[in-house]
Amino acid sequence: MLNRRVMSLGLAAGLALPLSGRAQPAGRKVQDALGRSQTLPTQASRVLALSERDLDAALALGLKPVAATLGRAQAGFPPYLAARAEGVASLGQFANPSMDRVLAARPDLILAGGLADAKLFAQLERIAPTVSTYRGPEPWTQSLQQLAAWLGREPAGADCLQRYQTRVAGLRQRLAAQQGRSVSLVRWTPQGPTYMKGQAFAGLLLGELGLLRPPRQQEPGAGHSAPLSSEALGEIDADWLLIGMFGSGAGHDPQALQALLKQPEFRELRAARAGRVRQVDAALWTVTGGPLAAMAVLDDVERLMLAAA
Repeated sequence: MLNRRVMSLGLAAGLALPLSGRAQPAGRKVQDALGRSQTLPTQASRVLALSERDLDAALALGLKPVAATLGRAQAGFPPYLAARAEGVASLGQFANPSMDRVLAARPDLILAGGLADAKLFAQLERIAPTVSTYRGPEPWTQSLQQLAAWLGREPAGADCLQRYQTRVAGLRQRLAAQQGRSVSLVRWTPQGPTYMKGQAFAGLLLGELGLLRPPRQQEPGAGHSAPLSSEALGEIDADWLLIGMFGSGAGHDPQALQALLKQPEFRELRAARAGRVRQVDAALWTVTGGPLAAMAVLDDVERLMLAAA
């Protein structure tokens, strides 16, 4: 059924989508993050980004995608990317792009992030070369270098990494008074707070700055825990407590933090007693990362923590 729908849409849009598969153009042969072989155009100009990490990295490399999926659990692109992504068309919700919009964008390359839906991946491959750009919790620095090579933008990728490393080294030195302190990284959900696990993007970045995560938050994984009850709030206790909340979408609740601050169990946390609870943007701090996200997190750390150093 889905094949017939894609075929009909393709014919309506004037696209050639043969039943035996999309014709392979001449170009650069690569192996993507999931081990799939693919031939990419030598110079892609109509790129689609199906994850925040892909949108972030493409923009950082100086390539603006023609369209991208929205941020997860959000009504738009992540706020930290909004200005750079101006003019990028929406493909619909994260992990569920509109096939009508994909076809209408007439892509010559689709960056599929860590897309795990094999059927959807196969449908996208029939439209344009499609590559998985990362797998699981691999660091954004690795996927950035790979993408830069695929796009023929290695110098831009190297420049991104150099600027990031220089910024980290400088900020770590300026945060000398905070070295060794623990930082709890929490994501708010309507069901209660969850903590980010040990391989979460922002948590790893905090580690590069010489800051520690609470023992429970060092468990393997790049996602987040199940929501915690008020009796289990001790699991998010630390010297600092950063709570990520979404500014739009289903997870947006402007009163959530104030309600949490009033809970007796929360007020007993070490960070709450010390006045070191800060709200951050979940669309930045709890995503899978990227060069622009990393620099924006460093901006937040400087703004929120340096004055208390």
